[in-house]
Formats: sequence, C-alpha cells, structure tokens
Amino acid sequence: MTTIQTSMPVGKVIPKTSSWDRLRVNRNWLALWFMLPAAAFLLLFLAYPLFLGVWMSFTDDRIGRGGVFVGLENYEWLRDDSIFWLSVFNTLLYTLVASAIKFAVGLYLALLLNRHMPFKALIRAAVLIPFIVPTVLSAIAFWWIYDSQFSIISWSLIKLGIIDSNINFLGDSAWARASVIFANIWRGVPFVAITLLAGLQTVSPSLYEAAVLDGATSWQRFRFITYPLLTPIIAVVMTFSVLFTFTDFQLIWALTRGGPVNATHLMATLSYQRGILSGRLGEGAAIATAMIPFLLAAIAISWFGMQRRKWQQGTDND
Repeated sequence: MTTIQTSMPVGKVIPKTSSWDRLRVNRNWLALWFMLPAAAFLLLFLAYPLFLGVWMSFTDDRIGRGGVFVGLENYEWLRDDSIFWLSVFNTLLYTLVASAIKFAVGLYLALLLNRHMPFKALIRAAVLIPFIVPTVLSAIAFWWIYDSQFSIISWSLIKLGIIDSNINFLGDSAWARASVIFANIWRGVPFVAITLLAGLQTVSPSLYEAAVLDGATSWQRFRFITYPLLTPIIAVVMTFSVLFTFTDFQLIWALTRGGPVNATHLMATLSYQRGILSGRLGEGAAIATAMIPFLLAAIAISWFGMQRRKWQQGTDND
C-alpha cells in the first residue's frame, strides 16, 4: 500500500481570520445587520427621549433655563396633588370603560363582517372610516355634536319629547366623561374589529363543519372554537388598544382641554399642561414618567397571558 504525503509549500503563510472578519461574512448574522438601522432609529427617537424624560423628572427644569437635580421632590409634590390623583382616576376609568366596550363591539362587528352578506367589501371599508379620519377632525365633529346650544342629539331628544332642554355635554362633569369615552370608542372600534376579523379569516371552516355535525350550537362553536383560536390575536389587539387609550391626548385636548373643573384631565393632558403650558418641565416629566408603571403592567398582563397559552406550541394549557 502506497502512502501519498503532501506538504505545504515552503514559505507560504496561512492568513488568520479574526472574529470580526468571520462575523462580517457569517450569514447567520445577516438579520442583525439589517436590524441595525431600525435599532438605531428606535434608540435615537424612542429610547433617548424616554430616558431624557425620566431624568428630567428628577430635576427642576423650566422652559428657558436648565434645572438641577432635586431627587424625588417632583414626585413628592404629585403625591399631595389632588388634581394629579383625579387625572389618574380619570385615566383608569377612561381606559377600562373604553377598552372593554371597544372589545365587545369590535368582536361583534368582526363576527358579523365574517359572514357572507351582500356588499361585504364595501361595508368593511366603511367600518374603517372612523379610524382613518384624523383625530382632530373627529374631535371637531364631536365638538359640534356635543354643542350645548346646537347639539343634534339634544335637538332630536327634544323633538321626541324625551327631554325638555339641551344637554350640556361638555359642561357637566359626568356628561363630559361619558362624551369623551364615547368619542374614543367611536374611533377605536374599527381597529379592534378589523384586526379580529383578520384573525377570524385564519380559522379553518372545517372546524365549524365538524362542530355542526356533532350538534354544537352557535354559542358552543364560539366558546370552544372561535374564542380559543382568537386568544393570541385578542391579547395583542387589546394590548395596543389599552396603550393607545391610556396615552390618548389629541381627542381630549381638542374636545375639553381637560375640563370642566379637571373632570376629563388624563395624565397625558395634565403632563402637557404642567410641563409645556406652565413651563414646569420637571413636573410635567414626572407626571409622564408616572404613566410608565401602568403601561408596563398592561404589557406584562398581555405577555404572561400569551405565555400561558401552551397549546400554541402543541401542548396543553397550564
């Protein structure tokens, strides 16, 4: 048996590749390179303003002059501020009531639009109108609808003999809260409905056919097929809905400016009023920073709720 021996040419040096060179040509890192521009954008326009706002909440910054570090002084002021706690109550009430109704109405519309009906495409497009109309234009329209003298709602109720005088929708505390909540629901329902409708489109019709053959009622089909399969979509869409509602600013500011008597002030509008209009940037930043725990709680509830749905990975629920 003959053994063939090979030898490297004398004097030839094998080039060494560094870790950086391997990283540049490794296809497994290709996604990282494509994500870097988006990551830089997020760091510059989201992360940096967030951390800057948190830092400002620990200073006495004012418009026109820099501030100094004052620790928790701004938060101590807020702890004893009744208007701040009223805005917290208004924000929680506004978010919980509006989000719950948007979910109920949006789910009903999604189920309705998922059926076979004439002009279905046209109806789906019409449902999106409240969501695509600019917020300020919606607020102006509702401002006229709620007008204390020329409200179409008051006029209709008077003609029907239900009331005797115009309703002061935006001048009474209780009516003002209900009015802004209704306006937010009107704008937010299309987002929930269309997103849930997209989720319904992914449910296989064969599941419903099998359930019908087994004698399942409409409620049973919804309870054991539709709702479980929509759970991941519901978690995502309601997380966004809660975040958008909790941080709502344009609609409230255009309609009521937080009035009457701070009855519709949300944490976002109060932060703008204290930080920008009053010039106390540190206090306004503290109010905005106080919103973070509520937002993190909403995200955490959705995240852990989705993690518990082990059936998505082919196993049973916890």
